[in-house]
Amino acid sequence: FAELRPAAVKTGMLFSAALIRVVVECFARGPRPPLIVDPVMVATSGAVLLKPGAIRLLMERLLPLAALVTPNLDEAEILVGGKLRTLADLEAAAREIHRRFGCAALVKGGHLRSLPVATDVFFDGRTLLRLVAPFVRGVSTHGTGCTYSAASTAFLARGESLPRAVAAAKRYI
Repeated sequence: FAELRPAAVKTGMLFSAALIRVVVECFARGPRPPLIVDPVMVATSGAVLLKPGAIRLLMERLLPLAALVTPNLDEAEILVGGKLRTLADLEAAAREIHRRFGCAALVKGGHLRSLPVATDVFFDGRTLLRLVAPFVRGVSTHGTGCTYSAASTAFLARGESLPRAVAAAKRYI
């Protein structure tokens, strides 16, 4: 950080409470670049990947340090404590995540198959965006969530505002 200060930082799966604690300690020390947290907690199969203690630490200590959190549908349900079934639910979840943790939220709705297009919702306390793209059918889309948050981080590092960064990342992905 001292020699090659990053313009933005993204986390992926932080498996344990110990790993989350290290990131929290680093970002709690003072001015740091924007932190984008991809809270990899639930696999596409539905399997929970983190232990309850790690999830609790992520919610209590890491998300309040983040500029943006990018949960998929299952992860957003954990963060807000309820089921998400509609576009209105995604919007409410994005607002609730912002209210609870103080960071912007990009709730990825690609697993919400009741919608005609892959719709994600961004909310940063001021701006609410619905980001849409056609569903990609017939190919494995494994890893698109990680790529989406990485692209958001890259556009943010290039100087885009958070709303513009997530919109550009949606177009990219």
